[in-house]
Amino acid sequence: MRILRLAAVAAVALTAISGAEAKDWTKVRMGTEGAYPPFNYTTADGTLTGFDVEIGNALCDELKLECTWVTQDWDGIIPGLIAGKYDTILASMSITPERMEKISFSKKYYNTPPGIAVRKDSELSEATTEGLEGVRLGAQGSTTHSQFAEEILSGSDIALYPTSEEYKLDLENGRVDAVVDDVMVLTEWVNSDQGSCCKILGTMQSIDRIHGEGAGIGVRQGDEDLAALFTKGIAALRANGKYKEINDKYFTFDVYGGE
Repeated sequence: MRILRLAAVAAVALTAISGAEAKDWTKVRMGTEGAYPPFNYTTADGTLTGFDVEIGNALCDELKLECTWVTQDWDGIIPGLIAGKYDTILASMSITPERMEKISFSKKYYNTPPGIAVRKDSELSEATTEGLEGVRLGAQGSTTHSQFAEEILSGSDIALYPTSEEYKLDLENGRVDAVVDDVMVLTEWVNSDQGSCCKILGTMQSIDRIHGEGAGIGVRQGDEDLAALFTKGIAALRANGKYKEINDKYFTFDVYGGE
């Protein structure tokens, strides 16, 4: 919340100016978190990769854009976009009404449901509100999954973390009983050596008002032409087979979630 109306007006004006200077969109700075495998993460040698990153690079090739990547902690990723640190957010950010009050989005580029992970020796048996009643439940803060936990799983004891890596560590060490996140993020983890402690308990029904229509590419308000450009690019990748090529490197089913 901004305290001074004058400051708000000035911020909007600066945003409008920065957007106006780049309307040809030959160069685009792509913002992502870099800590959310398999969607966006940094390898041991410092390479930024993942489904989000590969889709972003394919979009830039398709649209003949010169793109550079900027990493930003999740909690500051929308403020960083608004402040002009980068031109897009391509970081598995769900399109929600609350976020659309601050920024604009392309159409979705994928949509998968929330999942629940537990330790392999857990006595929990159901990924339901009743089955998770009273348990210590971890989630990454400032995400649709933390909102889902706080609103839908309010009978659980919710613990919020700055990154997904921290809740995973606490689940492994028994400091939480279960965690909620995108089912593909959790599946990638439990199928790895690092996640061998744990298993998928199940998935839960997405809530439209919380999860929105899927993950989209965020842009500053006033840069809807850039969002439309990426929407066109997503459709082109779906049509020419490049989306499937990238999808199949990471997943065993189409994460787009239906036309």
